[in-house]
Amino acid sequence: MTEPLAIVLIPGLLDSARLYAEQIPALWRFGPVTVADHTRDDSMAGIARRILADAPPRFALAGLSMGGYVAFEILRQAPARVVKLALLDTTARPDTPEQSAARRAQMALAAAGRLAEVLDAALPRLLHHTRRDDAALRQVMALMAQEVGAQGFIRQQKAIMERSDSRPMLGDIRAPTLVLVGEGDELTPPEHAAEMAHGIAGARLVSVPHCGHMSTLERPREVTQALLAWLQA
Repeated sequence: MTEPLAIVLIPGLLDSARLYAEQIPALWRFGPVTVADHTRDDSMAGIARRILADAPPRFALAGLSMGGYVAFEILRQAPARVVKLALLDTTARPDTPEQSAARRAQMALAAAGRLAEVLDAALPRLLHHTRRDDAALRQVMALMAQEVGAQGFIRQQKAIMERSDSRPMLGDIRAPTLVLVGEGDELTPPEHAAEMAHGIAGARLVSVPHCGHMSTLERPREVTQALLAWLQA
C-alpha cells in the first residue's frame, strides 16, 4: 500500500457522523478518517474555513448532498489540498427560488420546536420508494437529526440557500473524482450527477441501483466498494 492518505467526510443536511458509519472501517485502511463538523456556521465559506483549519495539509474529500456543496467551497478556497474528490448524491447547481422557499418554511418549523416534523415530511423524498417504511433507516435518520439539532439545521439551511453555482468551476477540478448517485434519488437526481461527471475531466460516474438520496445508509456495501475503488485508483 502507498503512503497513508487522510480522508475527510462531510455529512449532508441534518446528518451526523452516523451517515458514514458503514464506510469508515473500510476507509480507515487507507489513512485516518475525519467526519467534518458542518453545523456551527451559517455560510458555505465559514463551514469550509472551519473544516480546512482542522484538516490535514492534503486529504481525500468526500461529501454527500450538502457535503458536496461544502466540498465545492473547499475547492474554491484550497484546491491544492484536495488530493481526491468524491461527490455523493449532490449537485453543482444553486437553489431554485422554490427550493429556498421550502427551506424557509422548514426553518420556521425547526425554530418552533418542530424539527421532527420537518424530517418526517422530508423522508419520502430522501429514501428510495422501497425503503420508506424501513424502521431502522428511519431511526438512524431521527438520531442524526437530534444530533444536529434545530439551531444547527437552521444554520445549515442558511448556508445552503446562499451557496454559489458550482457548475462554472467543474472544468477547473483536477483531483481524481468519483460522482455517485442513487438511481432513484429524487432530490439530486441522476441527471445532476451526469452533469457534474461530464464537466469534471476524467470523473467516474457510478449509479447505485434500488437506491435513493441516502446512499451510504441505503446501499452501504455498494457505496463502500465505489469509495474503495476511488481511493485505490
